[in-house]
Amino acid sequence: MLEQVGRMTLGGLLALGYTVVVSYKRASTSVNNGNGSLSLENIDSLGETFMVLRGTDRKTVGEEALRMGINGPWITKSYLELILERKGVPRLNSPPPLFNTSTSNQERPIVTPRPIRVTPNLVTHLEDLSQPWTRSPTKSKMEPILATWHFISSDPLHADSSVVEFSHEATTDPVSFRDTIKLAPMPDSYDLDRGLLLAVQAIQALLENKGLPVIVGIGGPSGSGKTSLAHKMANIVGCEVVSLESYYKSEQVKDFKYDDFSSLDLSLLSKNIGDIRKGRRTKVPIFDLETGARTGFKELEVSEDCGVIIFEGVYALHPDIRKSLDFWIAVVGGVHSHLISRVQRDKSRVGSFLSQNDIMMTVFPMFQQYIEPHLVHAHLKIRNDFDPVLSPESSLFVLKSNKQVACEDILKILDPEKLFSSAQNFIDIYLRIPGIPTNGQLTESDCIRVRICEGRFALLIREPIREGNFIIQPKVDFDISISTVAGLLNLGYQAVAYIEASAFIYQDGKILIEVDHLQNAPSPYLQIKGVNKEAVAAAGSMLKLDGSYTTKSYLQIILERLPAMERSSSGINPQQAARLQELVEFIQSQGSSSASESSPCREVSPIEGIIEDMQSRIKRLERWHTINTVLWTFLMSALVGYSLYQRRHQ
Repeated sequence: MLEQVGRMTLGGLLALGYTVVVSYKRASTSVNNGNGSLSLENIDSLGETFMVLRGTDRKTVGEEALRMGINGPWITKSYLELILERKGVPRLNSPPPLFNTSTSNQERPIVTPRPIRVTPNLVTHLEDLSQPWTRSPTKSKMEPILATWHFISSDPLHADSSVVEFSHEATTDPVSFRDTIKLAPMPDSYDLDRGLLLAVQAIQALLENKGLPVIVGIGGPSGSGKTSLAHKMANIVGCEVVSLESYYKSEQVKDFKYDDFSSLDLSLLSKNIGDIRKGRRTKVPIFDLETGARTGFKELEVSEDCGVIIFEGVYALHPDIRKSLDFWIAVVGGVHSHLISRVQRDKSRVGSFLSQNDIMMTVFPMFQQYIEPHLVHAHLKIRNDFDPVLSPESSLFVLKSNKQVACEDILKILDPEKLFSSAQNFIDIYLRIPGIPTNGQLTESDCIRVRICEGRFALLIREPIREGNFIIQPKVDFDISISTVAGLLNLGYQAVAYIEASAFIYQDGKILIEVDHLQNAPSPYLQIKGVNKEAVAAAGSMLKLDGSYTTKSYLQIILERLPAMERSSSGINPQQAARLQELVEFIQSQGSSSASESSPCREVSPIEGIIEDMQSRIKRLERWHTINTVLWTFLMSALVGYSLYQRRHQ
């Protein structure tokens, strides 16, 4: 990253006591082909020209190098390091070499380095924080200026010593070295950006000191940003990411036990990690979250070029899992914290106050009991201060219309090579705290929306901005357990509205088109979604939807169809009240039994029949959709063939 500064800034730094120790002139010529840039850079102090490939995606840069026939050797040192090497200046952060002596391994001294800089009043222990770092993911007033990874000895003979500061090459027995050292945990927690940097540095230190492979675990609550962090790390390091959701047991998932540790196939996970540790190929399961079943396996091998694998999931730092991992990362915050803040806000609006701890114990009982205790043992603790609900960076642009559009017209505007389509049924429940001031009309901003789809529960947080025909909303949908929904009901939230719908979804990677059939609505609604506003607008124009857009939510649309006497702040359709009550009772019974780990034997609720009926309807919709797509493809192929035949004969 380069930032331009003026002469006054440079003069100010010199006035503060900074001195120029190295300077060089760089002459560069660059070309950019869209996937990356290629530069020829001449450094006057070195008298050499270097070729530099740059890009935002590691794999793309590697593929571009192979396409150009460039196989290295690659240089990872900075120009500053190269210049200092040429001048014979040692690196300041290099640990002192350990010379071979006649002493045995048992008598080997453990060197404790002196701190380079000590920051006053620095929080160094979790118990010194006013709130546990897992409960208050906000930036510290002062973070360590220098954060350096160290290793500690797991050898009982060295258990009382602090830091082991020797290199892998200096040891006489690499295998025993690997088994007797481990990373020393960082004492503080860090924000997401600094955490990402420290995570990559830790992986590099492990590769240099312990060798291949390095197995990383990223744990934390749902919606905290684990998956995002894992893929950012993978892009930098060039490794594979395996989600622990792949190890779900089908029978447990059918009982709504997504957040239960017993839902994971630990024996298969242990086998996969063991194979990776021994450098063997292994077969990782593939789990279909829509059908709730394992659909197959994919082969995985940690290459010598990378030597890293990342496992991410809610229980990645559970003792039964983390004991097999080299590097433990805990992430908290994100949407998980947003929900807690939202509940606090709603309760305060009705004159009640709940602490974060009270909300946590009620809304996230599984996290408070079975996840949070393991996060404090992490080598690296990350606070995700980024709130995707309030940030425009994670927004979707949406156009909504109830104009009728044929399926074939939708398929025409999508890329056929990347086209993916699906069908689903869903139920949306709107939860609201009684007593929140309103203008006599129920609004979506007063509610927390919970979606039930494919037997899973998800929180749909929507605080949209309406700009012209566009609805700008955050891309925030994250899975929650049934115990979380039950916890919200126990805190006083009431189910005030209910929408049942089926949807056909078409997407090609750039835009997503969703055709929603709302129950009791005379015609379906079409939504075009995408991160690129121009692409969404162009798709709407190609479908001839201009002039037919609405920015109303589905809740508004359903309420407007109710008789005027029923458009109160309760907003519930009397015809659906009985079914909604059944659903609420089912959630409360299942949520309480899940949180208390009651016996798996339970009575069958009528709502299970509803969900099974939804699943059967989904299968019928998918079959109909597949047949419709095949027939349309065949018809289009026939028309194209007939057109070519006519042209040839003319």
